[in-house]
Amino acid sequence: MAESSVKPADESLKCKKLEYNIHSYSSYSTTYVPENIKVDKSNDQSSRWSSDSNFPRQYLVLKLDRPAIVKSITFGKFEKMHVCNLKKFKIFGGMDENTTIELLDWGLKNDSNSETFDLKHSLGEGQFPCSYIRIEPIQSWGPSFNFSVWYVELRGDDDRTRVKRAGQWLEQYRDLEITKLCMKYFRQKNQMEIYNALQSATGITLEHPLLTQLFNILVHDGDYEQVEQLMTNAIHNDYLAWYISQQDYRPCWSRVSTPGPRPGMRGGHQMVLDPLTQTVYLLGGWDGTQDLSDLWSYSIRESQWTLICPNVEYVGGPTPRSCHKLCLDPERRQIFVLGRYLDQQLRQPEFLKSDFYQYDIDLNIWTLISWDTSSVGGPRLIFDHQMCLDSKHSKIFVFGGRVLTPSTTSNNSSSGQSEERLISNNSNNNNNNNNHYYNNYYNNYYYNNHYNNYYYTIIIIIIINNK
Repeated sequence: MAESSVKPADESLKCKKLEYNIHSYSSYSTTYVPENIKVDKSNDQSSRWSSDSNFPRQYLVLKLDRPAIVKSITFGKFEKMHVCNLKKFKIFGGMDENTTIELLDWGLKNDSNSETFDLKHSLGEGQFPCSYIRIEPIQSWGPSFNFSVWYVELRGDDDRTRVKRAGQWLEQYRDLEITKLCMKYFRQKNQMEIYNALQSATGITLEHPLLTQLFNILVHDGDYEQVEQLMTNAIHNDYLAWYISQQDYRPCWSRVSTPGPRPGMRGGHQMVLDPLTQTVYLLGGWDGTQDLSDLWSYSIRESQWTLICPNVEYVGGPTPRSCHKLCLDPERRQIFVLGRYLDQQLRQPEFLKSDFYQYDIDLNIWTLISWDTSSVGGPRLIFDHQMCLDSKHSKIFVFGGRVLTPSTTSNNSSSGQSEERLISNNSNNNNNNNNHYYNNYYNNYYYNNHYNNYYYTIIIIIIINNK
């Protein structure tokens, strides 16, 4: 045979070649008789079976010399690609010519390599034997050409003891399925006395108890709320895990409309989520006219906004700001605030202090941790940076962003303009990016390949640990 192109058929290597004869066929063309498929002559264009029509249903029925558990089939081909090769086909098998099971639905590549395929040979927990194999061509590579099969080899197990055991299992399996179909029919017809009697006599369970419960709740009771609860429990218990894993995630947006007071339109604000209480906190932002310093909370469970403070500056909190960053410690229930944006005219040395605040959620108290973090080894005044908190190790990480600097003695100073610089360890690195993203999932930190400078400030760790 030509070189094999295999769709996983490892079992075929352990099985013996099964002998067969041509039992019946739909048609053939001139000298392309069905018996040709028993001999592998890849260099002989006439050594093949070819139907005299491409109109369904064309077929070949092979009868094994003795019943066997057929595990694989190999198709040989001509030494060159050919328009009559089978692009699509089906394989059926069974102990009786007229009672067969679909074993394979596949197709051949249009090349010269032989192909081997696994065949279905198990039902439930046992294997089943076959005496007949039926090959049904569906489509050839040339749309208007007849079907051709060059060579067929079957492999499997024809041990008499194992085949006999498989035949007994097949009979038991058929009896089981017939009984289940009868039970299903009687239940659909609401003939529950017959259904219960059949179940009691055979001891056969029609289906998983969860499906029976679903049928009773939905069909008999019509209780849709209970159906939803049942499906929710099934999902939580991983009964639908495989099905769900095969589904594509699709985002679904919905507008959140809440009654009562809520934050106005703004940009450059910051939000953090407390995962334990399902609460979102919002601080500051720019409303198009001025920076804001209001603090809000949003309860996801209650779908309600609450104004905690209209101006946190008046209660010891940070000044109005935008483009700052927040991070939340869910265990200690604290929020940390660092950074802000300043307009050009405000970028004077006395204003360019990187203040650092902590807010205690339970006590509703603001604490100024540092008036200027750059004076204690931390970052200078920055904006568009990113922060995340490792609650387990009591660490805050600050990454990237833009640093604000005051006017210099250069031409920029004479023009009254200050500088905005990207934070970077390498002045030759032009790939800095001030839009960074952190992921705290499983205490791992992911960021892009722009190696900007990040700060891990000792004062932050001391404050958290001393709490």
